[in-house]
Amino acid sequence: MNIEIDSKNIFQARQIRLPDLLCLIVGIIFFIILPMKLAHGQSQNTAVVLTLDSAIGPATADYIHRGIAIGAKQHASLIIIQLDTPGGLDQSMREIIKNILASPIPIATYVAPSGARAASAGTYILYASPIAAMAPGTNIGAATPVSMGGSPIPGNNEEKPNKQANQASDMTKKIKKDAAAYLHSLAKIHGRNVDWSQKAVLEADSIPADKALAIGVIDLIAKDIPDLLKNIDGKKVKLKEGWVTLKTKNTQVTHFKPDWRTQFLTVITNPSFAYILLLIGIYGLFFEFANPGFVLPGVAGAICLLIALYALQLLPINYVGLGLIFMGIAFMVAEAFLPSFGALGLGGIIAFAVGSVMLMDADIPGYGIPWTLILTMVIANGLFFFVVICMAIRARQQKIVSGREALMDKVGIINGDFDTEGWIRIDGENWHCKSTEPLKKGQSAQIIDQEGLTLLVKPRSES
Repeated sequence: MNIEIDSKNIFQARQIRLPDLLCLIVGIIFFIILPMKLAHGQSQNTAVVLTLDSAIGPATADYIHRGIAIGAKQHASLIIIQLDTPGGLDQSMREIIKNILASPIPIATYVAPSGARAASAGTYILYASPIAAMAPGTNIGAATPVSMGGSPIPGNNEEKPNKQANQASDMTKKIKKDAAAYLHSLAKIHGRNVDWSQKAVLEADSIPADKALAIGVIDLIAKDIPDLLKNIDGKKVKLKEGWVTLKTKNTQVTHFKPDWRTQFLTVITNPSFAYILLLIGIYGLFFEFANPGFVLPGVAGAICLLIALYALQLLPINYVGLGLIFMGIAFMVAEAFLPSFGALGLGGIIAFAVGSVMLMDADIPGYGIPWTLILTMVIANGLFFFVVICMAIRARQQKIVSGREALMDKVGIINGDFDTEGWIRIDGENWHCKSTEPLKKGQSAQIIDQEGLTLLVKPRSES
């Protein structure tokens, strides 16, 4: 078999395909590779701002965690946490610090605007950040931890209270020393003032921004975010992977605002809101069980109760207080069905009030249940108990309308003549009856007893 190759046609084919190939390469460079490079270069010169301006809790910890992850995904050159907090929960604070220390991107915590503070847990976050900055007119400190659960209850003799007081004092010392050691370790990571960190924990010391800068607690004072970016340009910071030189000149600032998820967590983890949801859930289920088939109270109660329990498991609650609330409501509900003459209801109100007070520790900033709310709920439950008692008393005083007792002494009309046995009509119903005296049709007879489905009757006296 002979194969002829036309070299001229091959050359012409190559001439036709070569421009197409060149156009394809140029298109890839200009429309795919170059925009990716430009986008990468722009993302490297971006600072993501996270705003933390409330008490530190589960919602803020989740917000900071997702904000750092988004900054890393965008290849941002810097993450700025704009801080203004009175403190918050220890567990949430430690989660935020873990995220800061593990961040692949430099983080600058900036206490702002003027008048803001980094109190309690905010002090630890500022110390953990590679860059610590404050605006003029701000303060930092008061990092003494607040224990949950209240103080031990003294006993009836003198020796026992002294022993409990000593135990409480020892526990307080342990908590303070643990917190002081934690802040000491954070201070050593970034070379900050160790001595004042101990003073902030053990003596609850608080200082303004200018003094914090003078003694080496913070790195700089900046009037706003552009001033902060200008002053830290070229600064070397220590990250988990090693030292990094910041390039924040002409940095584009983007704000990562709390989304619906953060706002939802913020609302439901508010102790007052979780407390109200808990009560709505309990009473919703109670009304559903009391009126089966009504549906709406049961559905709403189940949803509210589940959301409340989810929120409470994120909060450092006192489970004895939660148990007392459940027990108090159970006692008040039981009062409607058991003849306890008010003992269950009164005990339920007391248990509910004590449990509401014990549920949260009001000493932690932003995580106490207001006394006005507790008092309002106690009064509302007291009114509920009073209404239930009144309804029960009225029900017991009412005449029985069914059963054997309801038939006694009623008067009916005889359906037909009989000597000993016949039929009587009472309230539209025909009953078999017996009588010791003959009765005539249309005569009135009074019921005196009942034997099964047979009534014992006697002629009604004329009087």
